[in-house]
Amino acid sequence: MRAGYSIRARLLLGAALVLLAFMAGAGYAVQRAHADSVRASYFSRLQGTVYLLLAGAELDAAGALVMPVGLAEPRLSLPASGLYAAVYNIGRNEEWRSASTLGVKDPPFRREVPQGQWRYEMLETDQGAYLAASYAVNWAGRSRAAPLVLSVLEDSSTFDREIGIFTRTLWLWLGGAAVLLLLAQLLLLRWGLAPLRKVTTEVLRIESGEQAGIEGRYPDEISGLTDNLNTLIQQERVRQTRYKEALSFLAHSLKTPLAVLRNALNDPLQLPSAVEQQVARMDDIVQHQLGRAAAGGATRFAAPLLVGPILERIREALLKVYADKGLRFTVDCAPELAWRVEEGDLFEMMGNVMDNAAKWAKQQVAVRAWREAGRLTIRVDDDGAGFSDTQSVLQIHVRGDERVPGHGVGLAVVNDLVASYHGELKLGRSEFGGGRVDIDLPGPTSTFTPA
Repeated sequence: MRAGYSIRARLLLGAALVLLAFMAGAGYAVQRAHADSVRASYFSRLQGTVYLLLAGAELDAAGALVMPVGLAEPRLSLPASGLYAAVYNIGRNEEWRSASTLGVKDPPFRREVPQGQWRYEMLETDQGAYLAASYAVNWAGRSRAAPLVLSVLEDSSTFDREIGIFTRTLWLWLGGAAVLLLLAQLLLLRWGLAPLRKVTTEVLRIESGEQAGIEGRYPDEISGLTDNLNTLIQQERVRQTRYKEALSFLAHSLKTPLAVLRNALNDPLQLPSAVEQQVARMDDIVQHQLGRAAAGGATRFAAPLLVGPILERIREALLKVYADKGLRFTVDCAPELAWRVEEGDLFEMMGNVMDNAAKWAKQQVAVRAWREAGRLTIRVDDDGAGFSDTQSVLQIHVRGDERVPGHGVGLAVVNDLVASYHGELKLGRSEFGGGRVDIDLPGPTSTFTPA
């Protein structure tokens, strides 16, 4: 089932969301910091104008406020200049206003401010918005003191224009930077995900038969994936080859029994025995070839399987089958010993070997399993007659003793199964004087080579 978005789209969308959130937060913070800084600068200038008014203010003998005709700030003398000042004499209820207020309707000057305190604010009126700085002081003249409130206003249009220009410039540059970063992110993702696209191309070439496996070199993060894919592909090809060979061998092996049955049709007296023998032989052949074809073989994908319980189950079953022999049947295997092997294959291998040992044993069968140097070894010893020929007995239809029931298939199947795991089946003489079978299996991390 295909996902709704590619990995690149997911990463790019995630990066875009994070980048936009970061840019928005950073832009807002910078914008606020700049606005606060500019506002503080404007209020500082207004405060300086208030000090200018304080320097020029005087009280006459009657306590009336006297202001100079001209002030050092020329904008206060220019009507509607945008900078306005007023001094309110609370005791006489009189107010002086700068010449710049001419033509300006009702500027919002403050008349009530706590003594000795500064007030900075943004004032909104029907005529417009202002930045205001006000200060109240008990002013001592030549003959008396009078409470004064000094107030300075400045039209906020210049402040708003300066903030607007900075805001537009800021977001323009941040937007451009975001676009460039997204493009860089897109290129980085394209470069970073190139190995995955290469793997996809190689898999398509494998499907079309243009190449046998994944051949390229890949980063450490996906080299494990490519190695496992190669192992899986090789195992599947080995499995297919095994099935084809089994069918070919089966067709070839059945020719002789069928020819015998065909000839037996001419002799009705021998027909029953011939049919029984050849049907049994064909059954053995089919079992052997299907066992070879179905062998799981070495795999790194099989889950670790506890070996001890499998051996115990086979031992208990064989003790019931050969109960009349009274065998001493022992299994020595660590409880924690586990191996990557298909359960069916282990049952097939050990069932045949342990059954063969119980069949030939006189009184004793000993099974021992251990792990050493990354390899699993399972040894089965008995006190029977042993193997007279350790090579031919591994071939189909060859039995160690014709007097013992069987068709000579078991050890041949075990040999094929062990070979499919790249292991080795060894036959020898046990310490009890009978036969010894050693099954030696390499670890699943060993280099895989087709069988």
